[in-house]
Amino acid sequence: MLFRQLFDPESSTYTYLIADSVTRQAALIDPVLDQVERDAQLLRELDLTLVHTLETHAHADHITGSGLLRQRLGSRSVVSDAAGAVCADVKVHHGDKVHVGGITLEVRATPGHTSGCVSYVTEDHQNVFTGDALLIRGCGRTDFQQGDSATLYDSVQQQVFSLPDDTRIWPGHDYRGRTMSTVGEEKAHNPRLGGGRSKDQFVTIMSNLNLALPSKIDVAVPANLACGLAPQSDSALPIERGWAPVERLSDGTPEVDVAWVRDAHAEVRLIDVREKDELTGELPMLPRADSVVLAELSERMKDAPREEPIVVICRSGRRSAGAARTLEAMGFKRVASMRGGMQAYMEAEGGTCAG
Repeated sequence: MLFRQLFDPESSTYTYLIADSVTRQAALIDPVLDQVERDAQLLRELDLTLVHTLETHAHADHITGSGLLRQRLGSRSVVSDAAGAVCADVKVHHGDKVHVGGITLEVRATPGHTSGCVSYVTEDHQNVFTGDALLIRGCGRTDFQQGDSATLYDSVQQQVFSLPDDTRIWPGHDYRGRTMSTVGEEKAHNPRLGGGRSKDQFVTIMSNLNLALPSKIDVAVPANLACGLAPQSDSALPIERGWAPVERLSDGTPEVDVAWVRDAHAEVRLIDVREKDELTGELPMLPRADSVVLAELSERMKDAPREEPIVVICRSGRRSAGAARTLEAMGFKRVASMRGGMQAYMEAEGGTCAG
């Protein structure tokens, strides 16, 4: 197996290139949009054909390069079905196999950091690509994107620590210059998940982290649900005009202003895509809005009528913009994002949440 570990310094993200040296077929695990040119050049230099891009989850700290690589090189994007990415060419489940020439990767569901996390294990059990589920002497946070500490503990213990001790662990990130670890090392030395720590101890550790949200979460998550691509051109979208005073931004986002949402007829469905813990306090959910967290949007809306008028809402308008584009890609004809989100709504209403 031909193997390269690549690094994006801005997000401290590792991308992995694996290839069959005989067939010259290759896959990239967790490609980064800003590094597409680097990755494409390496593929050319090594005379490789990119057949798959594999995502370990819907990232919150960078935008994936899978969509652009698909456009340029014809690769197929592989994403967990639980991640909710409507753009994926192949939606995988626990136990599925992904083939790259003569190389076989086993998909292992490892939710907990997000609900849609997977790890990829080589057939010989010598390598596991864990994304953010298990890092070197650490793990991914569990306080957003349907994260759950108890679930992550079970995922790592059952799906990663069950591998042989000499299995090499290739993480999604590292912030201290470390490149790889082994199952045996992490079982012994990981301060959160190793050393015989119990599930209750792990849950307590994670609940006391008190981390700030990733700076790119409002942009990265909706973009990654669309494989990192901007929406289609306006003319290609199945949009019904005239249902609302929609303005389309340069990136393709359909928007309506706060005043129109406030006065909108009851038939317009309002969907708030924020995390559950964001729906109270200074920016509460509108009384007649439905809560559909962003990571569950595709699954929750797959059977909804495509003619239904929908306005998507979030805190600032960034996540709802991506959600609106996602719904358009799913075929919804009357959809828009509320410009400025609940911040703009509360400012316009003088701090009250009517409507």
